[in-house]
Amino acid sequence: MSVDLAKVVGHQSPDKPVAWNKRDLLLYAVGIGAKKEDFPFVYELDKKFAPFPTYPVALGLKGEDQDVNSFAEKGKIEGAPGLPNFDLNRVVHGSQTIEILKPLPAVSGHGWKLKEKICGVHENKSGIIVDAETTLADGNGTAYARLYSSAFHIGSKVTGTKFDKVIAGPPQGKPIPKDRKPDWVVKDQTSPDQAIVYRLSGDYNPLHIDPRIGQAAGFGGIILHGLSTYGFAARALLSAIGGNDPHALKFFGCRFTSPVKPGDVLETSAWEVGPGPDGTIEVAFVTKNLTSGKAALGGGIAYIKKVEKSKL
Repeated sequence: MSVDLAKVVGHQSPDKPVAWNKRDLLLYAVGIGAKKEDFPFVYELDKKFAPFPTYPVALGLKGEDQDVNSFAEKGKIEGAPGLPNFDLNRVVHGSQTIEILKPLPAVSGHGWKLKEKICGVHENKSGIIVDAETTLADGNGTAYARLYSSAFHIGSKVTGTKFDKVIAGPPQGKPIPKDRKPDWVVKDQTSPDQAIVYRLSGDYNPLHIDPRIGQAAGFGGIILHGLSTYGFAARALLSAIGGNDPHALKFFGCRFTSPVKPGDVLETSAWEVGPGPDGTIEVAFVTKNLTSGKAALGGGIAYIKKVEKSKL
């Protein structure tokens, strides 16, 4: 198959069956740092028990499996014309957004699927970025979430020059206000074992458990899953702004700007920057890794229903 990046944009992948149960939801919540006070997400008998709203981001690699799976198989882009053969030991998350269209049930049942198409490809001096638009739908075709993600394939080359082709994408975050302090600041610490827990949600990339892979990829050892850090930031905003209401978060997205290692301390700062759709506010945020001193998540944007008393 010839390599031509322009050909891949618009490619529709085969539908991917997905499934989950309450145990999966509990594992995901702990994997993104949920604590004992986060009862709606960690206790299945709580009257408000519900999936944490960003849970669908984990389904792309989990699929419908209830056992460990092969990242080498799950991470492949199936049948896409024009792409080179990527080294999956050198792929990291570039960005992720989720728009929650309908609340998820606590147990999926049969017939759920992810419908994915490639909506953008970029090449720069550091590698190739592949953007995907994904819809989570039930057996009747009803959409529950729309996701955009980008995968950064470090060191991959095709044209040897700058290349961009994009046909769709999510809303972009507004700049962080420079003239005022954040409206909310939440600090949280990841566990030294955070990656060991998060991988049980379906991302078994060896980069997150085998130090040799992390060394070879230039990270100096194990790094935390970007989607775990993503979940830490979503928890921070939902707790500080939305009163931990499982249904308050309607949209959440960011770029992954530097790696986090298990045990690092994270600080999420957020600013209200205007009204959002359907009674939400728009929030701009950044998550800093206080251990490394670098921003871990940038370009943050969220639409969330605010609980007034939760503002710090």
